Amino acid sequence: MGHSGRDPGGGGLQLRRQIGLWSAVSLMAGCMVGSGIFMLPQGVLVYMCSPGASLAVWAACGLLAMMGALCYAELGALVPKSGGEYAYLLHIFGSLPAFLVIYTFVLLVRPAAIAAVSLSFAEYAVAPFYPVCSSMPQTVLKGVAASCILLLMLVNCWSSRLTTMLMNVCTVAKVFSLLVIVGGGAVVLGQGRGYTETFLFAFHNTTQQAGCIGMAFYQGMWSFDELKNPKQNLVWAVMIAIPLVTSLYLLVNLSYLLVLSSSEILSSEAMAVSWGNQVLGDWAWLEPSAVVLSTFGSANGTFFGGSRVCYAAAREGHMVRGGVWAGQGGEGCRRATLSPARAYGSCLPFSFLGWITYGTTISCLLYLRIKKKNLPRPYKVPTIIPLIMLLASLYLVLAPIIDHPQIEFLYIFLFLLSGIPVYFLFVYCQCQLKCLQMATLHLQLLLEVAPTTKNVD
Repeated sequence: MGHSGRDPGGGGLQLRRQIGLWSAVSLMAGCMVGSGIFMLPQGVLVYMCSPGASLAVWAACGLLAMMGALCYAELGALVPKSGGEYAYLLHIFGSLPAFLVIYTFVLLVRPAAIAAVSLSFAEYAVAPFYPVCSSMPQTVLKGVAASCILLLMLVNCWSSRLTTMLMNVCTVAKVFSLLVIVGGGAVVLGQGRGYTETFLFAFHNTTQQAGCIGMAFYQGMWSFDELKNPKQNLVWAVMIAIPLVTSLYLLVNLSYLLVLSSSEILSSEAMAVSWGNQVLGDWAWLEPSAVVLSTFGSANGTFFGGSRVCYAAAREGHMVRGGVWAGQGGEGCRRATLSPARAYGSCLPFSFLGWITYGTTISCLLYLRIKKKNLPRPYKVPTIIPLIMLLASLYLVLAPIIDHPQIEFLYIFLFLLSGIPVYFLFVYCQCQLKCLQMATLHLQLLLEVAPTTKNVD
C-alpha cells in the first residue's frame, strides 16, 4: 500500500507497497489502541457485573481478534485482491452481497467510527481551555472534531508515507501511556495501597444473561479494530500486534481495578483521567494528552485502512468511479494517493453490522475449504478457527436481539435492506442521473484523478 506509480506494462497507475513490518505492526496497534481503553473500559464491567468476568472478556476479545485476523490472512492468500471483506464477498458470493457491504461501510459504519473517535479527540483537546466548565460548548467540540477530520483527510491525501509516520509517532505515545498506567498500578500494589479486595471475590455476581455477555463483547471488541489487510505478509504483524495489545489491555484494566473504587469506575467518563488524578499528581495531565494522541492516531488509522475498500469498490462500479490522485508536476503522478476515496469517507463520517459482515466473510473461507479444496494455500489456519469465528459471529448477532430486543436493531436491518433497491437501480440497471455524472466529473477534475487498471492491487 502507499503511493502509486506507472504500471511497467503501460496499463495505468498502480499502488506501491511502502509498509514494512514495523509500520504494519504500528498501523495495526494504532488502529486497535483507540480511545476506548482510556475512556470507557467500564462498559465491559457494567455488563459482566464482576471484575474477573470482565477481564476474561478482554482476554477473549483479544483471542477473537487474533483468530479473525489469521482467517483474513488465509483469505487474502486465496483471494489476492484489495478491499478486505468487500473483495472476498465479491469473489465468492457475487456482486449484490459485496455491494451491501460497501453500502453500509461507506454510509454508516466507517463514518460513524470516524465521527465518534473525532468527537472524543475534540473533548480532550478542548478540555484545558475550559477548566471550570462542567460542559463544553457543543459548537466548539463539533468544530474541533470537524477540523480533526479535515486535517487527517489532507494528510492521507498528501502522502501515505506521512500517514504511516504519523501513525508510528502516535502509537509510540499511546503504548508509552499504557505502560505508565501499568507501571503506576504496580507501584500502588507494591506500596500496599489500592483496592485489593476487589480481587478476593473476582467472579461474584457474574451475569448469566446471554444478551449482556454479547453486549460486553461489543464493548471490548470496539477496542480491537484490527487491520484486515488481505496480504499474507502481514501475518507476522498480526502475531506481534494483537497479543501485545491484548496483554496491555489486561494489565491496564488490572491497574484501573486496583487504583479506582467500584463507584469511581462506574461513574467515570474517562477512566485513564480518573486514574491519573489518583496516581500521577502534578503529572496527571499526561493521561488527557494520551487520550488526545490516541484518538488522533486511531482516526488516522481508520482513514488509512478504509480508503482502499472504497477504491476497490469504485473500480467495480459499486461506487463513483475514481482512480488515484495524480497531482501536478512534470511526471504527473508525484503523490498518487487515494484522495477521492479518503475524501468521500471523511464527508460521510455498530458493532452489530460489523459482526454480520465478519460472519459472512468467515463463511467465505469455509466455502472455499469445501468447494475449492485443491486451491494452492501458502498459508492455512486449522479449520476449527474459522468455525469458532462463525459461531461467535452468530452468537454476537443473535444473542442481544433475543435477550434485549431494541428498535435500533430493526433500523439497522432496514438500512441494510435499503441497499437492495439501490443496487438494482444504480448498479444492475446502471441508471445514471445527469447531475451525479456532472458532480463526479467536477470532483475528478478538482482532485486530479488518474485512471488505474481494473485489477491493480
